[in-house]
Amino acid sequence: MAVQISGNDITVPRDGTFSRNVSIAGTLTYEDVTNVDSIGIVTARNGIEVGASPGVAASISVDGNMIVSGITTIGGDIKVGSGVTIGKDGHLFATGVTTSTTVKVGAAVTISESGIEASGIGITVANINGAQIGGRRNIIINGAFNVAQRGTSATTPGDEFLTTDRIRFDRSGLSENTTQAQVDVTQGTSPYESGFRKALKLTNGNNSADVSQYQTIWTKIEADDMASSGWHYTSPSSFITFSFWVKSSVAQNFYGYLYAPNRSGGGDIYPFETGSLSANTWTKVIKTVPGHSNVTFSAGTGWGLQVLLSPYFGTNYTASSVALNTWAAYASGTRTPDYTTTWQTTDDATFETTGWQLEVGQQATPFEFRPFGEELRLCERYYQKKLNYTNQPFGVGNIDGANQGQLHVTLITSMRQKPTLETTGTAGDYGLRVRSTQTCTGVPTMPSLTASTDSVFLEIPRSSHGFTDGQACFCVAMNASAYLAFDAEI
Repeated sequence: MAVQISGNDITVPRDGTFSRNVSIAGTLTYEDVTNVDSIGIVTARNGIEVGASPGVAASISVDGNMIVSGITTIGGDIKVGSGVTIGKDGHLFATGVTTSTTVKVGAAVTISESGIEASGIGITVANINGAQIGGRRNIIINGAFNVAQRGTSATTPGDEFLTTDRIRFDRSGLSENTTQAQVDVTQGTSPYESGFRKALKLTNGNNSADVSQYQTIWTKIEADDMASSGWHYTSPSSFITFSFWVKSSVAQNFYGYLYAPNRSGGGDIYPFETGSLSANTWTKVIKTVPGHSNVTFSAGTGWGLQVLLSPYFGTNYTASSVALNTWAAYASGTRTPDYTTTWQTTDDATFETTGWQLEVGQQATPFEFRPFGEELRLCERYYQKKLNYTNQPFGVGNIDGANQGQLHVTLITSMRQKPTLETTGTAGDYGLRVRSTQTCTGVPTMPSLTASTDSVFLEIPRSSHGFTDGQACFCVAMNASAYLAFDAEI
């Protein structure tokens, strides 16, 4: 049969050869075609399907998507854009962010949104949060405010430790003294749910906002402890993070700072803010602090860093020009920006804080809770108090002449430096005992040059005691109020 032309149709019953282009405006249908051989580019405007419908095994759509239901074998590498390469040896290289709900490494390791599970030998990491893996993380002692050897409440004026150990309240120039107290954290609040049971609470007096007044809560950390903390403190790319919980009965912003005093010619200060607090609402504040070339910590047991939070500073200590979140040379009159005075002038306003943690690294990790006994021993490096029941001995010594005994006391733990002695101030609280007990005629004293960081020597006054010189004796408590305390605070 020859070529037939009928209307718009052309029928070619045998092979056809065309020396010029062939254009087809409609559909080109192949029947029983085994191969399509093209030495140039094949363009399929509506996609390509491989396999008979239904049950197409592979499909390439016009938008570039390829769907393959079976196994795809590629001899070379696969590149996805410029950022991802899947090598023929099985390696995957990605220069951007890779997001996956779950990743399995062999049969032993699963990485998911909730963590890493490894059933093999373990996981090797160089560090956690840019700091050491083991050991203590929190540089601050008693950051949970659990230890309060001196007492749980005080309104006494003066800059001294009166309640919680290692973190103290100072004030100056107040019209009515603020009450400080170790208090319970209310059940159901965010700090309580995080494990905190104690906080330090200030209850303001009826005060004005005088320029010379201040109220502060602070702790000081030994220079040696800061120098050996692992923080590369002179480098702006090395960080420490200070985190804490705070609550105020007055809605306002408050300030604090880190102060490193050891640089020759003056110290350096890093001011920060809490942000605007909602009234009577616990807020967790996190401050990440870089190192600075001026920061230095002198060797020794003196203090190297002060961490401070303040409900109020008068304008003698502040300036509107103070920049936050950056190191600057310390000056007493430019510690923080100027304060809003609302809290300071509100009678009985309250300010509470707990959960102080200072750690090396850029992230605030969960608070490091330590057993109470361990935290107490850390506090006793700075202050230790010996309490006794009536007639129970503080220590053993000997009669020294006609008017006193002398007593050797081994300290509970080595102290930061030679301590000073603290008593009740009342001679009748103490007794000198051999075979009978005689009330002291003066409070115990500690002669100069008789103390070390591990033990102390005390003199126990009792005029005309009638005991024999050299006899063994005790110093005993005459009532439940009696105590001996040894202070080596910074």
